[in-house]
Amino acid sequence: MKSIWTKTYERKSRPTLEGTVEADVAVIGAGITGILTAWQLEEAGVHAVVLEADQIGSGQTGNTTAKITSQHGMFCHTFLEKKGEAVARGYVQANQAAVEEYRRLIRQEGIDCDFMETDAYVYSRDQEKLKRETEAAIRLGIPASMVKNIEIPVSCAGAVRFPSQGQFHPLKFIGALADRLTVYEHSPVKEVREHAAVTPHGQVRADSIVFAAHFPFINFPGMYFTRMHQERSYVVALEDAPALQGVYIGDGEDTLSFRQYESYLLLGGRSHRTGNRREDSCFTALKKMGSAWYPKSHAAACWAAQDCITADEIPFIGNYAAGRPHWFVATGFRKWGMSSAMVSSMLLRDQICGRENPWSRIFTPSRFSAQELPQILRDGGIAVKGLSRRLFQIPAETADALLLGQGALVETEEGKAGAYRTREGDLCQVHPVCPHLGCELAWNPEECTWDCPCHGSRFDFKGNLLDGPAQEGIQHE
Repeated sequence: MKSIWTKTYERKSRPTLEGTVEADVAVIGAGITGILTAWQLEEAGVHAVVLEADQIGSGQTGNTTAKITSQHGMFCHTFLEKKGEAVARGYVQANQAAVEEYRRLIRQEGIDCDFMETDAYVYSRDQEKLKRETEAAIRLGIPASMVKNIEIPVSCAGAVRFPSQGQFHPLKFIGALADRLTVYEHSPVKEVREHAAVTPHGQVRADSIVFAAHFPFINFPGMYFTRMHQERSYVVALEDAPALQGVYIGDGEDTLSFRQYESYLLLGGRSHRTGNRREDSCFTALKKMGSAWYPKSHAAACWAAQDCITADEIPFIGNYAAGRPHWFVATGFRKWGMSSAMVSSMLLRDQICGRENPWSRIFTPSRFSAQELPQILRDGGIAVKGLSRRLFQIPAETADALLLGQGALVETEEGKAGAYRTREGDLCQVHPVCPHLGCELAWNPEECTWDCPCHGSRFDFKGNLLDGPAQEGIQHE
């Protein structure tokens, strides 16, 4: 399953790190956060080296819907109520500044990335909610407006409109920036010392280290695995659907998103916690919706994305932990990776350069609020359940009973195993335990992967690592 971005952009190869390299900053991860952070640092006169386990944009950046917007769902009224005006206003200002910084950077550097200025909408069936959200957005400094008629074929009372937002091709964008940076590919960081990021064939020695690889993989200090969970969401690119103006996201549970890219209409949604799949097929459901709304359309591509979500729904951007003053992190972007990546690059640049930034306290990873406790406790309970399943749950099936294309936990003579029978009839077995913290993995038939319900690590049916925080694959049986 390749995203429309991967299908329409050819990445060029970059060297693998060998030996020792010196830099002011080592950036771990060559997605949009890592590339933007390195770019901002280089513009400030700070030499940064980027280390990537695979290729640039091969993680979540290649699976985004690529909306550049400060409109993050129906959040303004809620943030004002729960977090207060200072935090809500700073959050909005930081993300609106990110939109403007994209516009400046793309124009200044002449980056050909299909950037288009557009309006962003959040739609809802609740008219009073729309009114409150519009008033809250205006109070926070956004020239928002409430509109009753929108182009998408969903039942709603209208939408809140944020003007002058944007959309683009994310791989074209970071590819252009990466050409002007020092980036090493196929160089996974296996160990991080205080001033060194170590790969299988070399290391980068640096004054500061930035963790920009989606989910922080160093458990202690920081303990980010106790403060976030991960979710999967799905996208179908429909061809021959009517062209759409603007980018859209719905309010509430089971929300859908819409945006246009060239001849493709991107329809997204069907989110669920990683490792806890829905009963029906998410891709099939989206395709059925597309066919019903746009009978002449057909699915040209489909893919899934993974999102880290903090307990208070604000990203962690800043110092990694009190005991590591030279380590920095950017994670927990929810579904708003494009604007959050730019916010991260500006905040981390300023912190590393010793500059004041008015938004740093809002995003600091050291923050804590009692409002986070219920979600932290829920996440902790899910982790305990994942660990207990490993010890006490006995599979009902055996490998011999698996049909072609079917995967499941099975009982073998050696104990519990994860098994998948390919459509050619071959049996692939793995040790179904996440190497991150030992939770039992769950089979994901939608994508033929083994997913961790505790912290979101993912592995293909052969046991190869797809997503962290795990840093190695699962042992083959």
